[in-house]
Amino acid sequence: MADMLQVATRKGLLVFAREGAGWRLARTDFLGEPVSMVLADRRDGYWYAALHLGHFGPKLWRSADAGKNWTEIAVPAFAASADGQGPSVAMIWSLEHGGLDRPRRLWAGTIPGALFRSDDRGDSWQLVESLWQRPERARWFGGGYDQPGIHSICVDPRDGARLQVAVSCGGVWCSEDDGASWSCRTRGMRAAYMPPEQAELPEIQDPHRMQACAARPDTLWVQHHNGIFLSRDGARHWQEIVGVEPSTFGFAVAVHPHEADTAWFVPAVKDECRVPVGQRLVVTRTRDGGGSFQQLAVGLPQAQCFDLIYRHALAIDEAGQCLAMGSTTGHLWFSPDQGDSWQSLAGHLPPIYALRFA
Repeated sequence: MADMLQVATRKGLLVFAREGAGWRLARTDFLGEPVSMVLADRRDGYWYAALHLGHFGPKLWRSADAGKNWTEIAVPAFAASADGQGPSVAMIWSLEHGGLDRPRRLWAGTIPGALFRSDDRGDSWQLVESLWQRPERARWFGGGYDQPGIHSICVDPRDGARLQVAVSCGGVWCSEDDGASWSCRTRGMRAAYMPPEQAELPEIQDPHRMQACAARPDTLWVQHHNGIFLSRDGARHWQEIVGVEPSTFGFAVAVHPHEADTAWFVPAVKDECRVPVGQRLVVTRTRDGGGSFQQLAVGLPQAQCFDLIYRHALAIDEAGQCLAMGSTTGHLWFSPDQGDSWQSLAGHLPPIYALRFA
């Protein structure tokens, strides 16, 4: 059972610690700084925090003692161009470890849509040129941000050379050879925001978040801009899940680490509005691969609610029992029973960008 919860916010990294049956705010790091992503690497205990400092650029920090002390390390960066007009990393949007068979490997996804690899725990980074140079990348475009970005990285726990990344807006890209080559796999997805004749184009799909089942990594769930999609064959084919109330629009998805048919979503009103449906915050859960859904609302606000849950702000622990959820209006909830009930841990935090159990 996880004893700590990392909460990345607009005003710092908040660390909540388990205390008896509850949680308390134990520490605040990087006070006042926007923290775009965090990672608690269970392979070696290292923590990572990415800061989004606007015109000062992104920064990346590492801790070997669960956040008691931090060391600034290298950030993913493009090689300098001769004319000084080349791309630059605006934000680190995703961080994942590289699997048990690559103990020092880290992956980082950025805005613009680039993938970087480190084989020394972040002391240095290399651009994955094979993905960056794909001709299809010219058709990627921004979703929630002006530029496209890689927000989801799924590494196969059986073989670290196999990975999938999701791009908003740019589809799902898969590599079977440690990033040497890539294929775009979106068969079955559709983009309702495009003209009908372009709706199935692979490289313009907008997956908002992609998560794999740790025990069955060929099963992946995607919360897409206009629906929920499920793949059982490593993203080669996708099935659209329809008829989900109150909405199939949202940003976050959490997948049970042992039960591939169990997943959680946070529905909202789509496009310009982006508030909970009927201003009632609910979490939807399926236990049968999308065949049916429950609406879970015990302990969540059911009137005059404006909370939106970002892509990385719904987290599940390694046992698949506990969930945490944070909102754009600074509310943080915890569920000890797979979402059946929710407890408010805090209600006056900065906007929450990402959560991780540690």
